[in-house]
Amino acid sequence: MTTTYYTATSLDGYIADPDNSLDWLMAVPEADGATGDVDEFLRDVGAICMGATTYEWMVANHPPEVWHEHYGDRPAWVFTHRKLPEIPGANLRFVAGAVEPVHQQMSAAAGDRGVWIVGGGELAGQFADAGLLDEVILGVAPVALGGGAPVFPRRILADRLRLVDVVRFGQFAKLVYHLS
Repeated sequence: MTTTYYTATSLDGYIADPDNSLDWLMAVPEADGATGDVDEFLRDVGAICMGATTYEWMVANHPPEVWHEHYGDRPAWVFTHRKLPEIPGANLRFVAGAVEPVHQQMSAAAGDRGVWIVGGGELAGQFADAGLLDEVILGVAPVALGGGAPVFPRRILADRLRLVDVVRFGQFAKLVYHLS
């Protein structure tokens, strides 16, 4: 079982702009082609998690059908300290606190498949700090935002990261790193 943080990022390392929007990503020519391997990736995902800001953006910008189309009935954990709207029919769990006990629950639910940390960077960083993050996949977009939500708002040095793959998807570069 692998725990993977798979996200899109700007050239300057931001996953969302200063307004926590992903509109910049959708405006990239050939953006749809950049997610060509996500369906394949999802076949090996048994559980997902995300932070409240990522979840709120999804709820605000996509109808519930999009959630079901992308994630199906996979169990999803949303880390939050506040009450959030539920997506009808989604297999959601709203949680707070340390990532370690939640990771145990997600791993049990995922079975022999992986756990996908959808976003954001702070949440992925907490998994990395706890030694629970195995892989980082970045879809690097040809955009510089100049600020916003960073991929990782902490230091993770080269002694913990090993580049294992580079793939071109249209205007995007996909970088795959393993963590130790």
